[in-house]
Amino acid sequence: MMLRQRVRPQVSRAGGGTPAPEPGLSPSPSGAPAAAPSRLLIWLGRLGAPATAFAVFQALLGVLPSQLAGEAARYGVAATAGVGVGAVVWLAAALLHARAAAGARSAVAAPAPSPVGPLPELMDGAYEALRRGLSVIDVPGSGPLTGWPHSLAESDPPIHPPVYPTAFGTAYGLHLLLDIAPLDGRIRVGEVAETLWRLRLPGGGWAARSQGGGARPEVSAIVLGALARAGADPRLLQSEVRSCEALLDSEHDAPGLANTYVVTNVLRGLLRAAPGSAALGGLRRVLVNGATADPVRGNHRCWGAALATGRRNPAPSAAHTARAVVTLDRAAQVLGEDERQRAVREEGLRWLLASGAANLENCQEDVRRPGQEDPLHQELLSVRHFTAAWVARALMTDGARRVAADGAGLPVWEAQLTAAVARVHGMQRGGVWRWDDGPMGHPVWMAYQGLSVLRRHALMVHRP
Repeated sequence: MMLRQRVRPQVSRAGGGTPAPEPGLSPSPSGAPAAAPSRLLIWLGRLGAPATAFAVFQALLGVLPSQLAGEAARYGVAATAGVGVGAVVWLAAALLHARAAAGARSAVAAPAPSPVGPLPELMDGAYEALRRGLSVIDVPGSGPLTGWPHSLAESDPPIHPPVYPTAFGTAYGLHLLLDIAPLDGRIRVGEVAETLWRLRLPGGGWAARSQGGGARPEVSAIVLGALARAGADPRLLQSEVRSCEALLDSEHDAPGLANTYVVTNVLRGLLRAAPGSAALGGLRRVLVNGATADPVRGNHRCWGAALATGRRNPAPSAAHTARAVVTLDRAAQVLGEDERQRAVREEGLRWLLASGAANLENCQEDVRRPGQEDPLHQELLSVRHFTAAWVARALMTDGARRVAADGAGLPVWEAQLTAAVARVHGMQRGGVWRWDDGPMGHPVWMAYQGLSVLRRHALMVHRP
């Protein structure tokens, strides 16, 4: 299923709906347009300093009285005046050139103004949606659960009895809550974190609602990353990290380890929860080796839904390539990187830049695995990708601007980033992001990804 969304024209909401400034124009500090140089100065500058000096010399020589202490004095006064005016014109022209060059450099160096409205209003809207969608239910044998189902719309209007919180929805709700960081305490982080522990499966680990009774590494890693951000006890985390690492076995989960979504989720979650995990190096090698060259776009390496194995090369995907770039960037910050890892990550960025802003359509995939209880029965996990959010995050990673400057060019990078951010903003209303109009059409994870993109972009373009 594909969602097609028109990108609205770039508008600055803070100014009452007036068009946002164009990237190449630099307003004056007071907000008014910079004053243009006078016509006389422009005309003199076009003549050039030597020509101007000679013109002044000739004019004065013609008007000075001949009785001025002889012919030598007349020539001396005229020459002095001509040289003085010529020097002034030369200095003025140099100043104008310097100001123009500085303006051009700043227009290229600075990203375009943010195409979104006031960020605090979106954050307030997202927090109110979290409050409305919060499910509090007392489960016999498990105790009280405080969290979220998959979608913020599943309990709006309220349903009685409340919708059962899920590990996936509650983990992303906790991530979003920590990003918003409200101080009023109406949603208690500790209660949400405790709910995640209570949603742990009897054998350890976590799974999505559609994945049966066995733990899966991609969901376990997401929960562990959220718990680590919330300040969970490192000893409890370490025990679950070991359980998650045990799931990363090709004999146990070969389809998962061949899937870009699964590998990138596990890597990002473990980098948060256990940056010293011995499994991280192997997972990164799997992701790097899973890139494939795209002959259509300069043979730049990229990623598809499945990781490349040499025998088959999946169709390139902007969502999966952006996911991989973001994950490898985070791994580089935590673990460092060698030349090959850096080259593959940067080629992913070049592929995104070569793909153009049209590659922002949301997409969906199904991750199929043999059932854990019955291998003859397939387990199906439906995954939806917020492509614009992932592309924007990839284009805002460290070094993305430098990669663009060395290849496609900074204007291309700026235009694609602005288009991706505008699309992210256009898919929300009041801080709630909409995938579709169905009962699960307002995913918690989509709100987290959308708001984190807008927050990052606002910080990047901020100029005090």
